Amino acid sequence: MGKVDEMKTKKVTGFDYLWVALYACAVFAFELLLGAIEAALGIHPGTDITANIVHLIITTIGWTLLGFLVLWIGRNTTGFDVWEKRTGVTRRQVLFLIIALVVNIIIKEIAWGGFKPYMEYLHIGPVLFIFQYIYYAVEGFVISIAVVYGHMAFEKWTGKENMPFGGIVLALVWGLMHILTKGSVADGLFAAIGAILMGAAYTILEKDYRKTIPAVILMFML
Repeated sequence: MGKVDEMKTKKVTGFDYLWVALYACAVFAFELLLGAIEAALGIHPGTDITANIVHLIITTIGWTLLGFLVLWIGRNTTGFDVWEKRTGVTRRQVLFLIIALVVNIIIKEIAWGGFKPYMEYLHIGPVLFIFQYIYYAVEGFVISIAVVYGHMAFEKWTGKENMPFGGIVLALVWGLMHILTKGSVADGLFAAIGAILMGAAYTILEKDYRKTIPAVILMFML
């Protein structure tokens, strides 16, 4: 009997989904571990562009591998196949996504004092900018996993499909992380609002993960 077949005989609970969402959030600890190793070796990415690029490359590879590991764990513990659902895109969905994206950009403009990609380009230069945004793309991929499984946890508990539950779960975890790591409540609130918008994107796209990934990545980058 395969793992998915076993799920049919096992009672899968909301906590099974929630754990997977938390595993996705835990993936970001890989960068903290890498930072600790770099500090022990006397490497300082913040002041050395080469070290910064190497840091971004290693983090990107680590997050990618761990992200797919979390998806594998999710499928084997819940029986839920994130890739299974395929839907078309309606004009209404496009309209709602545009609205969510515009709100997201406005929030980022307030936080960054301008259009985020442009401000970062001015600050870090073209070479580092490329690696930084590849890093952001993979970070968005991992975030999308937390959104999907966080949503499924509360859908299981409440029976409701159209609430941005995944975004709320991410907002609580990601917002708190921003407050603790940056020491700013405002940064935490901005991150939380962005997370809820990402959760809304998943429900707007009728829980089609293939379409959710680029939507979440775009919202995260911009």
